[in-house]
Amino acid sequence: MTETTAHGALLAAASQYLEMMYDGDLNRFDAVFAPTAQLHGVQDGQVRVLPAGEYRRLLSSRPSPKSKNAPRQQEILLIDVASSSQALIKVRVRIDDVLYVDYLSYHLIAGTWLVTAKSFHIERRFEATSI
Repeated sequence: MTETTAHGALLAAASQYLEMMYDGDLNRFDAVFAPTAQLHGVQDGQVRVLPAGEYRRLLSSRPSPKSKNAPRQQEILLIDVASSSQALIKVRVRIDDVLYVDYLSYHLIAGTWLVTAKSFHIERRFEATSI
């Protein structure tokens, strides 16, 4: 896979991640996250670690931003192709009243770019809206 081809495939993978985060369609979860993926972030001074399965359950337990007609904000900030099978993508995504910056580590697994690790940071909290 050339770097140009990888870049296009990674752009599509990042877009699929952002779509899933907004519409909450968990039918795409396994096409976005590797089953062994781990998520890490610091909330209230504590490190929070979630395995992919637990994160999937968390997403399934709450209404999607789309279903609440929540404001949508998302952007791809960086795509760094390390090799033909490893890359890093940095995104900014709003989920309801929280704006996150996510670092998504991707690996090419069986021909598909999947998130194998996610590091999230809360960049901003917006005033609660009546969504």
